[in-house]
Amino acid sequence: MTHAGIDTRPWYWAALPALAQRPALAGEEQADVCVVGAGIAGCSAALHLAQKGYRVVVLEEHQVGWGASGRSGAQAIFGVAAAQEKLEALVGASDARAIWDISIEALALQRELIIEHGIDCDYVAGQMHVAIKPRQERELAQWQEDLTSRYDYHSVSLVPRPALRGYVDSERYTLGLHDANSGHLQPLKYVRGLASAAEHAGARIREGSRALTYALRDGGVVVRTTQGQVRARQLLLAGNAWLGDTAPLLARRIMGVGTYIVATEVLGEARASALLPHNTAVTDINWVLDYFRRSADHRLLFGGRVSYSGLDPFNTAQATRHRMLRVFPQLSDVRIEHAWGGYVDITLNRAPDFGRLAPEVYYLQGFSGHGIALTGIAGKLVAQAISGTSERFDVFARIPHREFPGGHLLRRPALVLAMLWYRLRDLL
Repeated sequence: MTHAGIDTRPWYWAALPALAQRPALAGEEQADVCVVGAGIAGCSAALHLAQKGYRVVVLEEHQVGWGASGRSGAQAIFGVAAAQEKLEALVGASDARAIWDISIEALALQRELIIEHGIDCDYVAGQMHVAIKPRQERELAQWQEDLTSRYDYHSVSLVPRPALRGYVDSERYTLGLHDANSGHLQPLKYVRGLASAAEHAGARIREGSRALTYALRDGGVVVRTTQGQVRARQLLLAGNAWLGDTAPLLARRIMGVGTYIVATEVLGEARASALLPHNTAVTDINWVLDYFRRSADHRLLFGGRVSYSGLDPFNTAQATRHRMLRVFPQLSDVRIEHAWGGYVDITLNRAPDFGRLAPEVYYLQGFSGHGIALTGIAGKLVAQAISGTSERFDVFARIPHREFPGGHLLRRPALVLAMLWYRLRDLL
């Protein structure tokens, strides 16, 4: 699909051969656990449950990785979207530290899964947050101090402006916080690899099978699709922003925020390496932020356009290219070949929202832009909880969450007005 000569498929999908769709659910199937959503979280949960001997059926409306997992900026970053001081205010210092430690474990787990299951997903170590103005320089310096002194996290280092050009060939940034423990990858390759590993362990994935409703029945759960149903002892809802009417209570606690990415034409190894000599993934720390990295075939992937209204702007590619040229004006002669969008599922407090709707019904949502690594560990945590060891899952379940204000009609306009303030703060 093209618009003005630009391919509107995610580059991740265009770069890989199309896979035949797995069979849809037909009739009735029995399972110990039914998982709704075949993104990283759902596939990780299916893998870890199947490895424990559980019978698992995964229902996916489209194809594995069709949602955020196969569209994202794909930077695997420490922590969660909510700042540590906010988590401490929400759940106390002890639980906030436990969440931090789990987020670091998530990065290690991702690398372990890639190696254990032979997932060829172009993983590269190294990620950097960058400052644009003096206030942000102070924030990065304080962040580095807190991470090393309070959280014993010593893989981060400040990169002053004279050395920063050795990482990012741009005049825009004044200070960097580099993390050797974070990284980036090709997310569709990764989630497809997790899905294959889950199937190898015994899980069944049914594509083209939207979960319409679920009902508690006879000590278990019945999940209905258009062509059949799954009877299971337990259910995991891992559809995030795409669940909608399947779980209205959850839908009221997250908001699907549109985010947009472009991929340039192939730059060639020399030109791509000159932009980012260490192949580091980069994100600034504006509220409406820019993020970018190199691809394995020597393109620049650049994101930074968001739509809190839920509308897809007509000029997505042009607007994102304009932001790219503010960072890399030397790319003024370069064509955009792919431009695509997707939804980030944000919570009101930006903390992840994990929990139970009933003793038999678990859910994972609200990764708020920090999902590439955190979704994998979330799947493992829920598998542990289902198998009887719920302490670490319950740390996240204790985070309080509220619905977005304004109800069905006014929640988006209210959010748009709130975000205008943050955007003005960036500009000023």
